[in-house]
Amino acid sequence: MGWENAPAHVCKGGDARGLAFCCPPVKPCPVLSKLNEINLDPQEFIKIKEDFAKKTELGKGTGTCFGSLVWCCKATKPCPLRDSVLRSIKLSTDDYMTLKKQLADEIMSHVNVSKESLPDDEIQSLAITFGISFEDAKIALEESNNDMKTAIKNLRLKNL
Repeated sequence: MGWENAPAHVCKGGDARGLAFCCPPVKPCPVLSKLNEINLDPQEFIKIKEDFAKKTELGKGTGTCFGSLVWCCKATKPCPLRDSVLRSIKLSTDDYMTLKKQLADEIMSHVNVSKESLPDDEIQSLAITFGISFEDAKIALEESNNDMKTAIKNLRLKNL
């Protein structure tokens, strides 16, 4: 099934789960800002991804930009190097995206953010603003680590 409603790339304004699609933080770019935002050290980020690569098919891909599928972008972004590796190891794009979702979950498990929920009236305001249910607003906030600004950005992107 892949990853339904996968976030945008971090460089395109995606939330922290989009770090699963990012290159190593080797130059000034939105990856560093996002890592700073979620209080995750760049070296720890690299270690998380490299450890995940060692135990999954995402560790393959010596012909890719950074030598492993773990650093490759979202399947919806055209990339002949990534796609060539996926074909050669017989990994479907759905399975690739499933692994990327697992990687995002792994990254997020290391994030040191508050799990406190926002007040119900703020969640209800979000629901009303976007014409969604209270539960969907709550899910959008949870997916954004209870960051209202990120939740709004993600909901706007979904409505495009």
